[in-house]
Amino acid sequence: MNQVSARLESLREMYKKEPRDGFVAYGLAMELAKSPAAEDEAVRTFRKLLDDVPEYLPAYLQLGLLLVRRGEEADAKKVYSQGIALAHKQGDRHTQAELETALNML
Repeated sequence: MNQVSARLESLREMYKKEPRDGFVAYGLAMELAKSPAAEDEAVRTFRKLLDDVPEYLPAYLQLGLLLVRRGEEADAKKVYSQGIALAHKQGDRHTQAELETALNML
């Protein structure tokens, strides 16, 4: 087993034990997103993360970027808009600006 697949399996095991841990779910989704063959699983993992821990702001940008890469701009716009609203509510101007920039690039 190479280093990448070992890291992925380790994250999957951690995720199975703590599926509502935002940090673990985010790490798994990010690792999955690196492989085109695992993009569907990455999208599902990001979506479940946002269902379970909707305040996990970094996931909005990363899910949006993944959706854009997959040609799913309409879904990306929705994700970015949700993240913008949440960042505004939380007073996180930096993340809000990042999400607004990503949205404006579509």
